[in-house]
Amino acid sequence: MLFAAILANPRATGIPLAAAEPMIYSWSKLPLTGDPSVIRASLAATLVLASVAVASANDSIGHLSAGGIVFGRTADIEMRSEDLYVSVNEIRVRYRFFNTSDKDITTLVAFPMPDLPAPSDADSRNVPVEGSPNFMGFKTQVDGKAVDMQVEQRAVALGIDRSDLLKGLNVPLAPFNDATTNAARALPPEKQAELVALGVLRSDVYDIGQGMKAHIHPNWTLRTTYHWTQVFPSRKEIVVEHQYKPSVGASVETGVGSPNADAGEREDYRKRYCMDAEFTAAVQRARAALKRGAQGKPLSEKRLEYILTTGSNWAGPIKDFRLVIDKGAPGNLISACGKFKKISPTQFEWRQADFFPQSNLEVLILEPLQ
Repeated sequence: MLFAAILANPRATGIPLAAAEPMIYSWSKLPLTGDPSVIRASLAATLVLASVAVASANDSIGHLSAGGIVFGRTADIEMRSEDLYVSVNEIRVRYRFFNTSDKDITTLVAFPMPDLPAPSDADSRNVPVEGSPNFMGFKTQVDGKAVDMQVEQRAVALGIDRSDLLKGLNVPLAPFNDATTNAARALPPEKQAELVALGVLRSDVYDIGQGMKAHIHPNWTLRTTYHWTQVFPSRKEIVVEHQYKPSVGASVETGVGSPNADAGEREDYRKRYCMDAEFTAAVQRARAALKRGAQGKPLSEKRLEYILTTGSNWAGPIKDFRLVIDKGAPGNLISACGKFKKISPTQFEWRQADFFPQSNLEVLILEPLQ
């Protein structure tokens, strides 16, 4: 569903991504009527990571899905509010929690990072902060004070935890770092062969100017969780805030509105981002202007995802939920599922009382190619 206020500029081109976060109702899809700055659409219940068809598969970079803090379900701690801001540059969220019981509650609170598979030609992902265990720059404060968090990282290959094996070989666990690849390639050939058989490493044969040779690469998935122990005082409210850099999927040119796009992918995008006829028409007008040699530019694409469903682990619904999505520039096009009202040239707000998240948020932004 396009934030229809942007349709006033039919020459706007390009597609940036929005972001996702941890809580959302399922909305039945309604047509866009009345005030064009209000969007009503369905929230997709299933998250699909397939990217839209573009001129070349190498032009598309995938994204990582992240969300909010989680812990086991509780009947005593309620989330009084969640204020979430999503953009391609930053995700910020502020929670107000209240312990309704007559005693303090001490519990582990965790922020699970998205699984990070080893990079490959078929699956390239955007890592916001490379060379760091905190690869999304995650920060947390409680009542205005920074939290001293711990981190747990595991390397999983073919469903089996191989962290201790890699540590024993002095191979770093981050599969996307050059240091990790170099350490794996420095292992004795017999050890490399053993790890290839276990699915921990892979051996790809290709030519880098020295003839066809086998090259060793990491082949595991990194699972990272930040966690800390939090005290929720009896019958008191605390404020928890966190921020991080989102992982943004991108395509040099979008397949949205292209007559050459695969029908299945068109339908997938329509459902995931609630793209309606008005949004598609705006994209087609931009394509037509480009074809005529007019002022139009090719549309690039960005995709963001935020896990909202962890918000259902608290006592009752979120009493006051607020989500603001920023599309970055007035000329960008944006499409997402939800109920939004335009509050600035680039921002759209969704407010909901007694909100119980059942699905996650995905946002598609199209922006003029620079």
